[in-house]
Amino acid sequence: MDDAIYRKVAGVLDTLPNGFPSTESGVEIKLLKKIFTSEQADLFCDMRLTFETVEEIARRTGRPLEGLKERLVSMAKSGQLFMVKLGKTRYFKMLPWAFGIYEFQLGRLDREFAELNEEYAPVFGKQFLSAGPPLMQVLPVEGEISEKEAPLPYEKVSSVIENGQSFLVNDCICKKERGLLGKPCDRPLQVCLAIAPIPGVFDNSPEGRVISKGEAYELLKKTEEAGLVHLSQNVQYGPMYICNCCKCCCGVLRAINELGIPAAEVVNAHYYAEIDPDRCTSCGLCADERCQVGAIEEEEDAYRIIRERCIGCGLCITTCPAEAVTLVHKGKEELVTPPATEEAWFEERGRKRGVDFSAYK
Repeated sequence: MDDAIYRKVAGVLDTLPNGFPSTESGVEIKLLKKIFTSEQADLFCDMRLTFETVEEIARRTGRPLEGLKERLVSMAKSGQLFMVKLGKTRYFKMLPWAFGIYEFQLGRLDREFAELNEEYAPVFGKQFLSAGPPLMQVLPVEGEISEKEAPLPYEKVSSVIENGQSFLVNDCICKKERGLLGKPCDRPLQVCLAIAPIPGVFDNSPEGRVISKGEAYELLKKTEEAGLVHLSQNVQYGPMYICNCCKCCCGVLRAINELGIPAAEVVNAHYYAEIDPDRCTSCGLCADERCQVGAIEEEEDAYRIIRERCIGCGLCITTCPAEAVTLVHKGKEELVTPPATEEAWFEERGRKRGVDFSAYK
């Protein structure tokens, strides 16, 4: 099979702000061959990051209109493009590798794909999670935020839910991948929440389960009890998902735990935890069962927070029997305001990576 078209796709993906670095082994090309036929790969390279109708794509690219809709719909169903249907009109856009194509391979994931991605992840992760701004922000357990902190809307998990009108819960692809590799997680699997501001968006989704707003809140409670971290898009307006993540599976948290990338580069955290040594009974529950990033260590008479590793998720607070842990809002000098929208995130990320992705806007 000719690699040229797949190298072209890899180049396009690496030109996008999110990135798709090359490797000496060429494992990234093997991944693309698992996902795209050569014809699909060629069409993908003609797409953009902004929504277009079938007719707009045909006019812009010079491709024949006949059969184009069917090809685009097929690619969307295969997780190669993103599609929304409003009324009778379908809109399509290009997806980056992550968050994007990788996550949309949930229904096609097999052992070979899992092995290839596990090989690629360290190379991808070092580029993806070190360039900034972080793709994701931490949304803490909201019940642990003190009223005096006056959190901004984008710092509250409830704001993401309240701004949504459609909700879809899916299996976590990270957990599914680790299971295929013989390293299953003992925490809940169906925990990834997709959110849209328009009713009915997920009604015909080939994967996942449509749920109500009430069920979305129930899911958050369930994941908090299971010790999963709420991660969402690092934007102020319009986040489209809430991932609920563990240290053993999540590619983002594993970057902190296994690749040694500083937490502040991996995720945008607005809070940190503090332990009152006078109240701490040294039970170890926070460090042993709740913290997902190794940010708590034992000292002689109490446990303490390793400040530079803490991501302010609040999970350690919810089960502390001595009520010795509190969530503290970062000061102005340390806070990093998220980009306003996904488009603003793309622009900032593109500048920091030094890539010109204007051809795909």
